[in-house]
Formats: sequence, structure tokens, C-alpha cells
Amino acid sequence: MTPRLTVVIPNWNTKKFLAPCLNSLRRQTFTDFETVLVDSGSTDDSLSFVTENFPEVQAIALGENRGFSGAVNAGIESSTAEYVVLLNNDTEQDPGWLATLVDAAERRPEAALFASKLLDFDDRSILDGAGDALRRSGLPYRLGHRETDSGQFDNEQYVFGACAAAALYRRSLFKEIGPFDEDFFAYCEDGDVSLRAGLAGHRCLYVPEAVVYHVGSVSTGGKRSATATRLGTRNGLLLLVKNLPTPLLWRWLPSILTGQLSRFLVTAASGVGGAHLTGLLEAWRMLPTMLKKRTKIQKSRRVSDAYLRALLQDSSRQASESRWRRLRDEWRRFS
Repeated sequence: MTPRLTVVIPNWNTKKFLAPCLNSLRRQTFTDFETVLVDSGSTDDSLSFVTENFPEVQAIALGENRGFSGAVNAGIESSTAEYVVLLNNDTEQDPGWLATLVDAAERRPEAALFASKLLDFDDRSILDGAGDALRRSGLPYRLGHRETDSGQFDNEQYVFGACAAAALYRRSLFKEIGPFDEDFFAYCEDGDVSLRAGLAGHRCLYVPEAVVYHVGSVSTGGKRSATATRLGTRNGLLLLVKNLPTPLLWRWLPSILTGQLSRFLVTAASGVGGAHLTGLLEAWRMLPTMLKKRTKIQKSRRVSDAYLRALLQDSSRQASESRWRRLRDEWRRFS
């Protein structure tokens, strides 16, 4: 019998994180699910470790590193379940996590994406994310990131998108808008899916009771690594080129240019300014490909410019409020 839900876990040379992640899946109160681990050519014995210690997990060996997008697409394609949950392997989940997400999906048929409440793996009083936002600068932002968890994200709310580190999607969404974009490889690919879903008229619900503890950026060497900087810079621009309607693109252009300058100054101060410039060059080279995809996306969108403008304005407001709280909390922690 086909399970109602498939959990897809991408993996690349991160064997040390697998036991906590898979053990916490064994403790889930919702049991009508299967787990698919997609390995991108690991050389650290990840596959043999899973086979020996977690025989209930279906392992798919890609034999090469196709990035986050390629890995999760392979996992989604292997399943026929009603719901697909994407889960990073550097996580641990509360026992009721899956049950809470499925309950939300059944209660809110108007939503197609569902975001979890992410907490820092080591300091669980600190938020890692409460849904995703897109700022007027065009830069993605994880709501609540590095804020002290004081109940400010304890209510369900609609948000721009879901961080794919721990998110539930209706399978029907991918049939409608297509899979994750493998040209992105990693970073911002979930934002791309969220924006394409929004253009198709679908909503994303943040579910605060669905709690996951997350390390973050273990496959790319950290959030300020050269790889993360290059991919984040490139894909943040490609996301806008692919999806943002022309009137909004022109309206946001001054903020986008300011945001890119600000981002470059931060990366340069962190010693990865060269990676930022490489990301810009790669975005330029990929522009023709993204413009072709843009034509198809814009022809099939179902919402007006006014609807999308309101959605993104609300998202930008949420991001600004969250960013100021984070700066306040970091000042208090280090003062």
C-alpha cells in the first residue's frame, strides 16, 4: 500500500548527521510514511551506514553530486505519496512534527506548501527560521533567523515560502509548476519554488507546532563560505529574473541594486568578495536560459500584478521586522 507521505533526505558526505536525523524519524507519532535518502556520490560510507543501521530507509545512489535540487527531484520522482516532505539530514525532529504538518495540510486545503518552525540545533532557545520571506532588495530572508524564541512566531500565519530544510508540499504542486530547478544546484531553489507557487495562486502556511532542530550549511562549509556566497549571489538574481513580473522588477530595481551593493560589501568584509563577483558572472552567463524559463512561467501565472505586489510587500515587511529583532537580540547577547 502506498504511504500517504514520503520524506526525502538529500545527502552528500554528511554521515555523522544521519543517526540523529533518522532516529528521530523513527520516533514520529505519524507513521504512514516512507523515508527516501538520496545520496549524491558520497565517499564517507553514508550509504553502507544507512543500509546497515536503518534498513527501513530506501536509499537512492545518484553516483554524482547533482546538488540539492537534483537530489530532492530524484526522491520526489521515486514516490507516489500524496504529500512530500523535504528534510535536511543535519536535523532532529520533534516526535509530533510530521503529524502536525499533515494535520495542517488537511485543515488548510488552500495551502500547498507548509513551513516548519526551525530552531538552532545547539542552542534551542534561538530560532533558525519561521518560514521564508523575500525582501524588496530581492534578497531572500529566513524569518526569525537568529532571534531569541520568545513566542513571536507561535501563531500560524501565511508567509512567502517554506525553507526546504524541513517543509511539506502537496505532490500536486510539483505536477502543476514543475520540479526544483536543477540549474540552481543549491541555495534559493526553495525560494524559486515558493515564488512559482505564488504565481500559480498557491499559498504557504507556517506551522509553529511543527518543530525541527537544524544545524545548517553543513554541505557547503558554512553560511559565509565561498561556495555558499557564490551560489547564493547567483541564484538570488536568477530567482528574480525567472519569476518577477516586469512591472514589479522595474519597481524594485533601485532596492535590488542597493541590496546587491550591500551584499557585496558584507561578503568583501568577510573575505569572500571574489566569490560574490563570480556568482554575478555566472548569473550573467545563465541569463539566456533563465529568460526562456521566464517566458513560460509568466504565460502560465494565475495571479495579477496587484496580488503579487501585496504578497511581496507583506513578505518584505515581515522580513524587516524580523531583521530588526535579530539585530536587537544579537546586541543583547554580546553586550
